Amino acid sequence: MNARLRTVRLVLAEPLRISRSTMAARDAVWLTVEHDGLRGHGEAVTSVYYGLDTPTLQRLLAAVDLGRFADPETALEALRDDEPSVPPAVTAAVEAALLDLVGKRANAPVHRLLGAPAAPVAATARTLGITSLTHAAAQARRLAASGFQVLKVKAGSPDPEDDVERVRVVRDAAPGARLLLDPNGAWTLRQAEKLLPRYAELGVEAVEQPLAPGDPETLAALAERSPLPVIADEDAVGLEDARRLAGRVHGVNVKLAKCGGVHAALRIAEAIEGSGTALMLGCLTASSLGLAPAVHLADRARWTDLDGHLLLADDPWSGIGGADGFVRASDRPGLGVTHADLA
Repeated sequence: MNARLRTVRLVLAEPLRISRSTMAARDAVWLTVEHDGLRGHGEAVTSVYYGLDTPTLQRLLAAVDLGRFADPETALEALRDDEPSVPPAVTAAVEAALLDLVGKRANAPVHRLLGAPAAPVAATARTLGITSLTHAAAQARRLAASGFQVLKVKAGSPDPEDDVERVRVVRDAAPGARLLLDPNGAWTLRQAEKLLPRYAELGVEAVEQPLAPGDPETLAALAERSPLPVIADEDAVGLEDARRLAGRVHGVNVKLAKCGGVHAALRIAEAIEGSGTALMLGCLTASSLGLAPAVHLADRARWTDLDGHLLLADDPWSGIGGADGFVRASDRPGLGVTHADLA
């Protein structure tokens, strides 16, 4: 097997503001693995929060030695069994490329390799950043008309009342939509205790990571008395975090770039099954290539938040849909995504 890298710039259709930052673009590093005339592709994206810049991703992905394996199936098995020595986002990208290649060699889509008989289809949340009330209402109205059933509103403004009013206008503009709220850890415990009942009254279905990460015990205690479900995100990075919070929060947000890929996500899903803690599938802003592996798991999640490709001005890959509010795993071999210049 041989591998090569390509780095591209992903520009958002509009800057996305959350409680800790505003993002207008990020780099994606594509890994292509070739064997016997077939190619598999995976993607890792830069992230300030996870400490991954472009040179770091390029260096770590270039250092992955897949040439020592006889075939992608052997490499994939070794990846599952080895103790990770690189950041989870790198492992996830390598696994995605291998899954894509293995699926193409078997003439089977990834979801079938993972045991799902039918291609998953899921209503995805669509994120609305911290923005003006007028813009938020217009976005919500447009998205609801396009078919989106779930809207996720970012929170964490300096003045909490701004967030409350934003949710209120979104609720009025899209009265049939399910609402999720995500402060990205911006609230203190005291703020959360005051604000959660108000959001419950506004019909918010669940809140992600209301408290600053680093104190999962306090998050679990808040979840126990919260009037609406609490989903751990930044406090639920990997398997041990999920085990610690199982049965103590209402959900954990699993992102493949955060936990280490598809099989890491499946281990988390197995660990929380039957505990009362549900699975949410989330993502970073990325192309359809970066989102596709998670879409093949979408039938396992209570909440699906796989809209990162929909935030881009121009998605260079296609194949998972989403513009109508639903992401769909393809029945084509491998990940089922296509690029005009890459086979």
